Order: sequence, then structure tokens, then C-alpha cells
Amino acid sequence: MRLVVKHGGTSISTAKNIQAIAKHISSLSKKHELVVVCSAVNETTDDLLEISESIKKENKSKAEQLASKIINRHKQLAKKTIEKSTVRKKLLAALDQDFTELIALIDGMVLLGEVTPRSMDYLISFGERLSIKLVSFALNDQSKKAVPLSGKEVGIVTDSNFGESKPLIDTTRLRVIKTVDGLLAKKTIPVVGGFAGGDQHGHMTTFGRGGSDYSATIIGSCIKADEIWLMSDVDGLMTADPKIVKNAKVLKEVSYVEAIEMALFGAKQIHPRTFEPLLSKKIPMRIRSSFNVNNEGTLVTVSSSSSVKNTVKCVSNVKNNGLIDIQGGSMVGTPGTAAEIFTTLAKFGINVMMISQNPSESSITIVVKKTDLDKAVSALEMELLGKIIKKLEVTTDVSIIALIGSGMRGTVGVASKVFGAIEKNKVNVSMITQGSSELNLAFVVKNSDTALAVRALHNTFALDKIN
Repeated sequence: MRLVVKHGGTSISTAKNIQAIAKHISSLSKKHELVVVCSAVNETTDDLLEISESIKKENKSKAEQLASKIINRHKQLAKKTIEKSTVRKKLLAALDQDFTELIALIDGMVLLGEVTPRSMDYLISFGERLSIKLVSFALNDQSKKAVPLSGKEVGIVTDSNFGESKPLIDTTRLRVIKTVDGLLAKKTIPVVGGFAGGDQHGHMTTFGRGGSDYSATIIGSCIKADEIWLMSDVDGLMTADPKIVKNAKVLKEVSYVEAIEMALFGAKQIHPRTFEPLLSKKIPMRIRSSFNVNNEGTLVTVSSSSSVKNTVKCVSNVKNNGLIDIQGGSMVGTPGTAAEIFTTLAKFGINVMMISQNPSESSITIVVKKTDLDKAVSALEMELLGKIIKKLEVTTDVSIIALIGSGMRGTVGVASKVFGAIEKNKVNVSMITQGSSELNLAFVVKNSDTALAVRALHNTFALDKIN
């Protein structure tokens, strides 16, 4: 098979883990053609983001301190991971070039005293640039031919929307096929940095947090991969958060649409745009564990087989949000009211996670992340209060609970079963939404009621017996 195998940051956070991954890739490459995609080593992207914050605050010493921390982390990993001295020497020399460039970039940013979106993308791309060298040289240490390539070097061309770029897919396809096919023909494994590409002017761009999954599916769709594996520290998509539900199970199979819903409702191991490149190509994807390679994880396909068409597949939850109830008599029957509200929120860069409007049109209720709550309230007050809005009521610390499963479509009595279980546990529901696709049913409860609600629903739908 032609496989794209992506490894997350926790999978390559220790020398022992990198060695284990190199062994696994090495054994897979005997039977399959492989492209490996890597995230940054754990904590590295956070440290790079902190460097940018320090530069904004003109705290040069803090930025330099964090850069030293990144450099030392990767030097230690290199020394502990690589056993052959010649390979180790080459790796340290390759890393030194990146370290020199990183320090020069930080000095330049400090000198200018500003962080632009373009320089930010350049800075945070270093995490993956360093990690691919560790993995690539670990494969060389196993006597495997491998070459590290940034997203830009492998041929991913994007627009210039720094921080949230999108690939120019036709150009990308031509370049990626040429690069990858050339290397695979020479029995060389491309080890590609996830999360980033390059725009048409050659500037580094990134896809946003979690974008390494997206890189893997972009490459997979370009080279017509047979399967794409997303390897991380979890065994697969689960029926619920195992920290909340002890008997949560790994789902053997889900459809793309179910997986997309799970990604949007807190299955944090998937970037929501990951599925875009796969939908037209119908390439199956597996979500697997780097630490438990004997477990086949969750298979994501166009439509899951009839044997796993349970009514509900999982109970997801997203904690720490804010609920805003927007009220006003002049909203009733006035065309464009909702448009004004959402245009205002978009102008201030606020993402609305959930929307509900009552039939009388006298109120619209929205849910935003807690971190966006103050910004959302002040934006609405400044722009619309006293015009179309008469009153705002805010509830902090709420959680979205979402039931997901294509089997809910057309099944009578799902909602009554859900709210019967919630009522039995004396949990108060603040808001409810269900799309006409009936793929998910979501409602809002207090943060403190999250665990109780999730466990009650997991038991009600017997999700511990799902497979």
C-alpha cells in the first residue's frame, strides 16, 4: 500500500519514543511505500508562541531564554536518540543550521520590535523543521534512507493568509507528486514537517494549530494514498472522553461526516479541515496510537458499514464556554437582524460555536469560547445595543454536550431518551440545537454538570457495548 503516516508531538517527545517510531516506520517500509508527516516535539510550538509574546512585550531576555530551552531540548533528544556517531554528528550539524537561523530571526524581530503575521508563521514553523530532522536521522540510524522536508520543500503551495492558510490544491498536487514519486523511486522515505507550507512568493505559511493532520491529508490526496494514518497518544476516536467515562470504548469505524462532527465537538486529535482533501478522493483514514501499534484504531471511511450503524456513536463535550442571550423587541420580523449580529462578531474575529433562535424572533442565543466572551459582549454592546438589541444576558462557564451519530437520522425518540436521562440526573439545560441533518444533537449545561451529563448519556445509549 501507499501510506501517509502522521505522528503527533507526544509521539516524538522522548528519545525512546523516536527510536520506537523509527523502528515501526522501518518495518512498515518493507511492505509499503511511505510518506511520514511529523508535528513539532511536545511543548515546542507553545515555546515559540511564547517567544513571539515576549518580543511583543520587548522582553528580549525572555525570548532568548525560551530559544535556549528549545535548542537544548532538541540537542539532548539528538544525542540520546542516535546511536551511530557519524549519524549523530550529521544530525547535530543540521540542527545547528536551524538554531542559527532561529536566533537570527528572533534578533531581527526584536530589532524591529514587532511581530507580523508573516514573521510569526516563519517563527512557529521551526518546531516541525527541527522534529523532521530528528525522525529522519533516527531512520538513517536504522540504516534506512530518509530525507527531511518542510511543507514548502515537499511542494505544498498555499495562499498568503498567514496563520490560517489554505493550499492551492492544483499547484500543490503537481509539485508534491513530483517530489514524493522521485524520492519513493529511490527507496527514500520523505519525512515531511506538518502544519506549514509556502505561499507563491516562497514565504512560510501555517495552517493553524493541529494543522499537521491537514498536511497529511493534503499529501495523501495528492499522491493517491491507499490509507492515511494519524498516529498520536490515543487509541482512536472514543465513545466519550476516557477521563470522564472510565468504560469509554474506541470506535472501530465511523464515517467522514461523523468524524467531522467529532472534530468540531471536541475530539481534539483532529483538525476540522483535515477531511477536506479526502472527501472527493474517498481515501480511508485510520486514527491510531503511536504507543499501541497492534491496535488498529478507528477507521474513517465514506460511510461506515451497517454493522456499526448505532443510533449514537459518541458523547462529546466542550467545556469552558460563554452563553450570550441577545434580546430585543425590534428584532421581531426585521430582516437582516441576525446578519448584523454575526457580521459584528465576525468583524471582531469571534467564532460562534452554537446558535439558537426562538420562533418569535425576540431573542437569539449564541455560545462562544470563554476566551472570546468579553470581546463578544463588548462588540455587541458597542455596535448594536440600543439599536436592534435591547438587552444582553451572559452565562459564564458552560459546557456544550453533543451526541453524534448518523443513526440518529429518522430514528424516533432519540431526543426524549436524551432529555429523560438528563432530567433523571437533575441537570438543567440552558440551550438546545439540532440540525436538519440529525447527525448531532447538542445542548448546553453548566461546566459543573458536564461529567454527570456525559456519563448519564453514555449509559443510556449503552456505548460501552458499541462494537
